[in-house]
Amino acid sequence: MTIQFSQLAAKVAEDGVVTPSELADLRQLGWGDGKIYREEAEAIFAINNTLKSRDSEWVDFFVEAISEFVLNGSEPRGMCDDDEAKWLIGQLDHDGKLDSMAELEVLVRIVEKARNVPEMLKHYALRQVEQAVLTGTGPTRCGGDLSACHISAAECRIVRRLVFASGGHGPAAVSRHDAEFLFRLKDETLQEENAPQWDDLFVDGVANYLKGFALTNAQLDHARVKELEAFIADNKPRVGRLVGAMARELPQVHNHFGKVFGKKPEGANYAEAAAAGNLVDDNEQAWLEKMIDADGEVDDLERALLARIIEEG
Repeated sequence: MTIQFSQLAAKVAEDGVVTPSELADLRQLGWGDGKIYREEAEAIFAINNTLKSRDSEWVDFFVEAISEFVLNGSEPRGMCDDDEAKWLIGQLDHDGKLDSMAELEVLVRIVEKARNVPEMLKHYALRQVEQAVLTGTGPTRCGGDLSACHISAAECRIVRRLVFASGGHGPAAVSRHDAEFLFRLKDETLQEENAPQWDDLFVDGVANYLKGFALTNAQLDHARVKELEAFIADNKPRVGRLVGAMARELPQVHNHFGKVFGKKPEGANYAEAAAAGNLVDDNEQAWLEKMIDADGEVDDLERALLARIIEEG
């Protein structure tokens, strides 16, 4: 962190106000060498914690800067490892709760944009939204009506982004943890006037878990990504080994390799996995029955979910 950035950050944090010119200076100094460092990211968090108000320009800068540090501050780029996730949660949770939409937005953006994030980070994000919905307080309320157990349109958008995030359990793949989160929200808000988007979100999310499928290696960890990237960077002519390694790690591109190199793909693993995923197996059926029986009745949203499953065969 440069001395100028440090001095400017201290000044802004002291008076709790960031002017347009100061924001422009922070952006210029922060990206002076094209990279955000941890000291700069922590200084930006310190500013955010002291601001009396946060306009859209500040939120854009805050989200962009913190996302850049977490996702691209170390190799491999576009990923968030355990240490980075713990650091981010520590910064966001410094006083035991998220204080602003800016903090929630940076959390959602990282999960949404990352190639992979640790489960602890996605689960933490979902807990923040659940707390806001069930208690009527939290960053998603943004100073509006604090009626507990009501799901707003803004919360629907945030939940949809999280449960279908590319950095979650697989691009657009909803996990059992996500599905149970949706059931909890549904049970707690069943008698409330939720946003119109909520019904479709619940059915889409749970049906995706039951009828979709996720490749076990859809999300590579940091170590494996580094290994593959080092292999790609190796200038020795070992194309055959590279293609084989990538096909094993990412079977969904197997057909693409076959077309490029003129070879017929062996088997139909991806198609078979998709077909199998489209069936609700015994374990999933038992789970669904348990979730529906939890309150002793079948409500309208559960009927809509069952109708979707039957309709899609």
